[in-house]
Amino acid sequence: MQTENIVDHDHKPAIIGLEKTVDKADAHAERKTLLLRQGDFYRAGIVHAKAQVKHGARPDVMFHSALDHATWAVRSRVDNLLKPTGVSVASLMPYAVTVLGFLKRRRMLKPALGVAAALGAAGWYLQQRRTRQQQSSY
Repeated sequence: MQTENIVDHDHKPAIIGLEKTVDKADAHAERKTLLLRQGDFYRAGIVHAKAQVKHGARPDVMFHSALDHATWAVRSRVDNLLKPTGVSVASLMPYAVTVLGFLKRRRMLKPALGVAAALGAAGWYLQQRRTRQQQSSY
């Protein structure tokens, strides 16, 4: 049994909501339901937007957002400093967490942070001195 493909060249595919109808009452009713549905979606969007603004204005959410921004800024800065070595913050974090846990268990976290700050300051001083020496040699 063979099936025939019947192609209706006079009928064009209709865009949803823009179909041509013969009866004006049906067209009016369809348009009304379409507009009511669009209004419902619009009102739901407004309620959702208000809830987002209200949630975003809470102090704990603002603090969390600021903390996320600061963390991202520090991490991107450290990643840029480590880029020449081929190492990233993500690859160093497991080791850093292990070391910090060890220092915390031994109650040596504050002295270790002091030593780290002193080493950071010494590194910064040496870097500044090296750049000054390079500038004066030109």
